[in-house]
Amino acid sequence: MHADLACLIRLSQIDLFSESARRRIADHPTLVQALDARLAAATTALEAARAGVAENKTSRAAVEKDLAMINGRLSKFKDQLMEVKTNKEYTAMLKEIEAAQTELRRLEDRLLERMLEADDLAARQKEAEARLAEDKAIIAGERAQLEEETARLQRELEEAVSARARVVPEVTAAVLWTYETVRAKRGAAVAEVKGGYCGACHVRLRPQVANELLRQELLFQCDSCQRFLYVRPAAPEPTEAGA
Repeated sequence: MHADLACLIRLSQIDLFSESARRRIADHPTLVQALDARLAAATTALEAARAGVAENKTSRAAVEKDLAMINGRLSKFKDQLMEVKTNKEYTAMLKEIEAAQTELRRLEDRLLERMLEADDLAARQKEAEARLAEDKAIIAGERAQLEEETARLQRELEEAVSARARVVPEVTAAVLWTYETVRAKRGAAVAEVKGGYCGACHVRLRPQVANELLRQELLFQCDSCQRFLYVRPAAPEPTEAGA
């Protein structure tokens, strides 16, 4: 294989990995923010559930207070009913008792609604507490994985930078300049030929170029994307003993 081509392939592998690692590391703060937002949403849901339970408790207490007051009035009216002297007073007292009983039934219905609502709100709060606890555990694990991945990628990136520094001096200056120019424009400056086509831009190679590439003695660039081209060596046929 042409010496420069072997170096370019290695250089391209290093550069592609380095770029991918840098993008991944750059994405980590956004991923952490997403985890924080997810945890905040679960916390807010629990706070809302607890607020609903507290509001229900306050509302129920107010209804119970009104019920106690109405029951007191009703008891008083019944006592007064025994002391009336005239039919007019008796009729008026019956109306007062009927109104109090109507209000009493209305408050009893409201209290029943609040009690049923309390069961539903308590179940929601319990569910929100369980979801928050589960999310905390999952998010803590995902955060630890991100921190571990960041540290690993930074180590590998440092190793890639060192490896690149060793490869660059082995490439002919003019070839390196072309490589860097194409890489700046295309993102990758080397492409594998597959089935007679450039593996990057998928343009078919001229037959003469395709044949010359098999010999790997010269450097060729794609006529379309200008990337350096190479052909992966065919795997050797297994011998009978090896088989």
